[in-house]
Amino acid sequence: MSRQQKPRGRPTAAAPSPFDQARDELFQHVMRCGVIGSAPEHQAEWFDETMTFLAERYHELNKKQIADLRVLGERFAAPTTKPAQQPAATLEVDADDAPEGELDAVNAA
Repeated sequence: MSRQQKPRGRPTAAAPSPFDQARDELFQHVMRCGVIGSAPEHQAEWFDETMTFLAERYHELNKKQIADLRVLGERFAAPTTKPAQQPAATLEVDADDAPEGELDAVNAA
């Protein structure tokens, strides 16, 4: 007698929560609207208007979630900061002190 095999399909992913949908939509708006790199006062005005829009669109979200969305959006739109670069250490080798052939390795690096 043969055993019946159960059909094995891909497990279905859970539907994203309203917060996840609103977050993704906010990030898309930030990228499309040129918020990144704009003046801070323009960003504040843009976020005020956008958060009002998202609060109306996603009425399931409470005030704390809307505030959390704004924080995420502002962080997403903030310019990245590069760490201060340390100057490369210079290796000074006197030609008289270095054994033959070592200067070539230092100069090649």
